[in-house]
Amino acid sequence: MRGILRFGSRTILLYIAAAVVVGLVASYSVISAPDSPKFQSEKGILDLTQVHVSENPLKLAGEWEFYWQELLSPKDIQIRLARDGIHNRWISIPNSWLGYRLDDQRLNGTGYATFRVVIELSEQDRNERLSLRLPTIFHAYKLWANGELLAEVGVVGRDKGRVTPNLTTKQVFIQLGNDRLELVMQVANFHHKRGGITKYIELGGSDALTVRTNLRIAAEMFITASLLVIGVYHLLLFALRRKDRAPLFFGLFTLMFSIRSLLVGELLLTQLWPTFPWELQFKIEYLILCSGGYIITMYSDCIFPNYISQWFRRSTRIVTGAFCIVVVATPAIIYTKMLPMIGVIVVLHMVYLMVGLIQAALRRMEGALIFLLVSVVALVTVINDFLYYNEWSLIGDTSPLGLLVFTIAQMILLSSRFTRAASNEERIARELQDANNKLTEMNMNLERIVQERTQALSAAHDDLRTSYDRLLHSEQGRKKLLAYITHDLRMPLSSMLGYVEAVQDMVKPERNEQYLKYIRDNTIRINRMIEELSFLSLLETGQVSYRMEPVYVIHFLRGFFEQYELVVRDAGLNFMLDIGDAEDQRPNLPVVEMDAQRLEQALFNLVSNAMKFTSKGGLVRIALAVDEANDTRNAIISVQDSGTGIPPDQLEQIFDRNYKYDRPGVEKGVEGSGLGLAICREIVQAHGGTVRAESDGKTGSIFYVSLPCIVNEGR
Repeated sequence: MRGILRFGSRTILLYIAAAVVVGLVASYSVISAPDSPKFQSEKGILDLTQVHVSENPLKLAGEWEFYWQELLSPKDIQIRLARDGIHNRWISIPNSWLGYRLDDQRLNGTGYATFRVVIELSEQDRNERLSLRLPTIFHAYKLWANGELLAEVGVVGRDKGRVTPNLTTKQVFIQLGNDRLELVMQVANFHHKRGGITKYIELGGSDALTVRTNLRIAAEMFITASLLVIGVYHLLLFALRRKDRAPLFFGLFTLMFSIRSLLVGELLLTQLWPTFPWELQFKIEYLILCSGGYIITMYSDCIFPNYISQWFRRSTRIVTGAFCIVVVATPAIIYTKMLPMIGVIVVLHMVYLMVGLIQAALRRMEGALIFLLVSVVALVTVINDFLYYNEWSLIGDTSPLGLLVFTIAQMILLSSRFTRAASNEERIARELQDANNKLTEMNMNLERIVQERTQALSAAHDDLRTSYDRLLHSEQGRKKLLAYITHDLRMPLSSMLGYVEAVQDMVKPERNEQYLKYIRDNTIRINRMIEELSFLSLLETGQVSYRMEPVYVIHFLRGFFEQYELVVRDAGLNFMLDIGDAEDQRPNLPVVEMDAQRLEQALFNLVSNAMKFTSKGGLVRIALAVDEANDTRNAIISVQDSGTGIPPDQLEQIFDRNYKYDRPGVEKGVEGSGLGLAICREIVQAHGGTVRAESDGKTGSIFYVSLPCIVNEGR
């Protein structure tokens, strides 16, 4: 296949021309299209006295008597002929009465009529057992032969409500006793755009015609079975390997047209299932025709990507969807009128694809020429079918055979892709195996050296990491402390400088003593801020060491309370410790892994904060609770004050460094550094806990410190 593509553009053009020729030959020569019948009836009389139809079956063609809008039996016709004489209205068969000129008017496709022809047979055929092969006749009919009712398909009536449509092919047998055969057929159609005898009726010996019919059925069964097997096979390939979508679209296309082959020609579906609804049969066939172009477009895009434009893919999806909706939502009398439009859309699909295939062939893409050849064959057979069903071609259903040729070629193309992919995988696997063997051999020698060097590098890396971390923490602490001092001390120093200049310049001598007091207070405040800033920077950079040990929380709180009780009470506040019933649960007292000194510092910051913003006579309360949830146990220490509280929208900000909030009603003389709560949060988080605040902004605030408990070891 690769050798086919190794030629110049001139050779490619020759192959393209050959593809067109092959398509035409395959459609009109390989597909056995019968010649037009040599014997045709004239004015309702068919003379076959010079031919032996028992040996050579013939297709009945020519002029038949035509009785429009009348359902006449053979007896009714005989009475009328005896009364009125020769009938003077004929219609050519096979042909639809659609467009037939009657009394200066053209008939539409719906209505009912009676057809009659008289066949004169040879003496040899008069004693033979003859047979009639009846094609699909739109849409219901009755057939009499020499006055005997031979066949009835559907129910014939004078309006749509009385007609029961049906589609099937039949073969009936006739035993003549004379050399004259009169055929009378009533036909009614109210469900399709075309009505009448639109296909050839064949007359011949029962054996010869049966053999011909069976061969035709066998050929259609072969095509159907082949398409079905190929379609299912490729759908299974896609199910096993979903990365390549070409087998999916090809399998769907083949499976759909295998189903369509049951609905055309000999109508194998109705022979296997006589009660199959005719409307559903038509809808399935038209849905397959509408969607076939889109599916083959998607398949071609998978085989030759990037040559189908985005606008064509989008427009074909819209048009296909619109046609399918019309077919599903409307009756056959409406959507069957769209057959020429559907044919144009399908042909445009295939023409566009072949233009792309020509471009792919010019670019020497593998498989493009084979794809183009079989596409031409399929295109010509599909065009012939659309012409045939619109009564513009005498050749019967050719698309199943053309699609079978197309399908087999595509199957070979896909198989070639799979084979090539498998060969490449085997080659790559061998190359990888060889490379792996070499790498294994090299690895055996290098493994020991790498292990020794890795251990040495690991030790050196650990030393460097430790030194680096120390330097990094030291540098971070230095930068943070410098930033804090620069930011936080600028304002008090500026204030002190102003007071000093005021004393020097004797601005208000009577207030010099007050100015000196301000300078002293700011000096004390700056000294305290420097200490707190230094400690906070050490906390944030992880340079503060903790001596963690298990401690009973109750003992810790009792000691803290006893230590700071006098301090709080001297400030004019009530100080209270509430441990509830926790002390009564001695076997299960909460124990926390803590550095008691650091945690005491954090807790004092909370108490100190409460003292600052609680008026005299107020209450500061420390409480303990134990929270058990999801197999975890936490000791909850709360510090509550009865001050004015904190606005709820500022509760998330109070733990930020330098955040200050002046509560209304609190004396302005006491001013904090804004670092106490930030230090508290750092210490609590170092213990694996959390700290949060609650307040409604009116009735004080509560700070909660949650610390994880450990298993009581019976201290």
